[in-house]
Amino acid sequence: MIAPVVELRGVSRVFPAGDVSVTALVDADLVVEPGDYVAVVGPSGSGKSTMLNILGLLDRPTSGTYLLEGIDTSTLSEGQRAGLRSRRIGFVFQSFHLLSHRTVLENVLLATIYNRMPRSERLPAAEEALRRVGLGHRMDFLPTRLSGGERQRVAIARAIVTRPALLLADEPTGNLDSATGESVLAFFDELRNDGLTLIVVTHDDKVSQHAERQVRLRDGRIERAA
Repeated sequence: MIAPVVELRGVSRVFPAGDVSVTALVDADLVVEPGDYVAVVGPSGSGKSTMLNILGLLDRPTSGTYLLEGIDTSTLSEGQRAGLRSRRIGFVFQSFHLLSHRTVLENVLLATIYNRMPRSERLPAAEEALRRVGLGHRMDFLPTRLSGGERQRVAIARAIVTRPALLLADEPTGNLDSATGESVLAFFDELRNDGLTLIVVTHDDKVSQHAERQVRLRDGRIERAA
C-alpha cells in the first residue's frame, strides 16, 4: 500500500507574542495522495503561509504529526529534515528567487548540488528540466535577460530537476500578467498529468480552479477540504 504524500494529523502552530500567543493553525487534518493537485485558499491571515512552511519542512508544528510519504517528520533532526526537503520537495515562489549573476542553467544546477545528486547526472538532469519547461534555448542567459514568465519557468525547472515527490507553489502567478500566468498554470496541469503531486497556496480563484481539490482555511482552521 502506497502511503499518502502528505498526512497532517491534528497539526497546530502557535507563535509566542509576548504575553499573548498567536495560534496560526488549529488541529489541521489533511491527506494528499500521490498525484493529487490541491489548492490551499483563504483570506490573508488565514494560516496559508503557516501551513506551507510546515508542509515544506521549513517550520515544525507546535503539536500534531506531519507524515511525508509515511515518514514522521517530527522525529527527525534539523539535518535530516533538510536532507528530506532537498530530496523530496520542490518549491516555486511568487518572487522566483533566482541568482541574477548565474546563468539559467547554473541556477537549475544548484538544486542538484544541494540535493546531492550524483555528479554525472547533474548536467543532463538540469538540461532536461529546462527543455521540459521550454527553455532549452535560454540555458546560457542570465535571469535579467528573461521575461517574468520565463523566470518563473526557470524556477519550476529548478523545483522539478530533483524529481521531487511534492511540488509546493506559493502564489506562483502573483508577479505575472494574466496570459503568462495561464501558461504557467497550463504547465502545472502537465506536471499533474505526469503524476507529480502539487499543492498550490493562492488567493486567486483562477489559480485554485486548476486544482482538483480545494482546502479552505479561515482563522487557522480548515473550513472545507473538498
